[in-house]
Amino acid sequence: MSLIYPFAALRPVPEAAARVAAVPYDVVSTDEARALAAGNPLSFLHVSRPEIDLPAGTDPHGSEVYDRAVANFAALKQAAPLVLEDAPSFYVYRLHMGAHVQAGIAACFSVDEYDRNLIRKHEKTRPDKEDDRTRHMLAIEAQTGPVFLTYKASRAIDAVVARVVQAAPLFDFTAPDGVRHEVWRVSPSEHAALVGGFTAVPVLYIADGHHRAASAARARQARAADGAGEWDRVMAVAFPDDQVQVLPYNRVVRDLHGHGAEAFLEALAARLDVREGGPPSPSRKGLAAMRVAGRWYTIDLARSGAGAPAALDVDILEREVLGPLLGIADVRTDTRIEFVGGIRGTAELERLVDSGAFAVAFSMYPVSLDDLMRIADAGGIMPPKSTWFEPKLRDGLLSHVIA
Repeated sequence: MSLIYPFAALRPVPEAAARVAAVPYDVVSTDEARALAAGNPLSFLHVSRPEIDLPAGTDPHGSEVYDRAVANFAALKQAAPLVLEDAPSFYVYRLHMGAHVQAGIAACFSVDEYDRNLIRKHEKTRPDKEDDRTRHMLAIEAQTGPVFLTYKASRAIDAVVARVVQAAPLFDFTAPDGVRHEVWRVSPSEHAALVGGFTAVPVLYIADGHHRAASAARARQARAADGAGEWDRVMAVAFPDDQVQVLPYNRVVRDLHGHGAEAFLEALAARLDVREGGPPSPSRKGLAAMRVAGRWYTIDLARSGAGAPAALDVDILEREVLGPLLGIADVRTDTRIEFVGGIRGTAELERLVDSGAFAVAFSMYPVSLDDLMRIADAGGIMPPKSTWFEPKLRDGLLSHVIA
């Protein structure tokens, strides 16, 4: 059983939606956020990444950053303007990326169900990132970026969505990256059907937004003395699993840990099946492509005996290559490894290695949603940066006020 609640969204007027909408705060660096927001005072990055409006080198976790978030949020409410809905509602949020289309329900979900693992996790969160978003949420008194949830597809929920999207959308625009965003406000006459549809969904899964969800839970703890309130809920968009698209999350490493390229290849061949050539994008689970010394290689993880059939490719890569051969004991903290979302393509991996910025790149096959759900159901944790969900939701279109 999954509980959902309508909420009175704080949102831009339709004509300002495209300028307000911003990429999620955690997919860009400060410099990238500053560049994206340049010349656009309505960009929600001024709220989600307020350090872009402070001098370069400002500590992004300093108190002045959260003060600036409050000031920028207040200014945006007037400038966009942002309006508060007159009554709580649900929303349908539909994304188009090329031929791919997915439509989800934007609503508030139970923080209590998150704490009881009925909203299931598959990643560890970092305390410093939780601290940041909790402070941000409490400072501006709003949840401004939705968590991305998924669930086993439901015909009942699909039927509601199909009816809702027959009307004209509240928002309809194409972002600079070519992704089309459409949002509908759900008629009150459909609320009961949506609530009933989610009542039959036994569990939800966090696809993207683990730190936002954890921060919402911490914000509720901080407001516990105030009794029940909007802080007992977390804003999210829930998509059926048969519409969600997972791309690979690739790895690049700065050096070969003292090996020359030939010595590294020999050491790798002693542990795994490796052959020169093959496509830069693996064709199936159990294969990884590797770029080193100007060439692509194919690594057969599945036949190597390095892992059980249920093991994730990224697990085997860590255990057989990144740790013993490249000396990366903890991918969460080692600065020699970086992660490249699959949306950037394998050409980006070639560029990074062939330019000399990195010594080796690993192009991975996408983790399946079945694997994600299996691991989450078992209470397991996936390696960091295992999944890249695309297209991504935009911040600033719907905010949940927790004042």
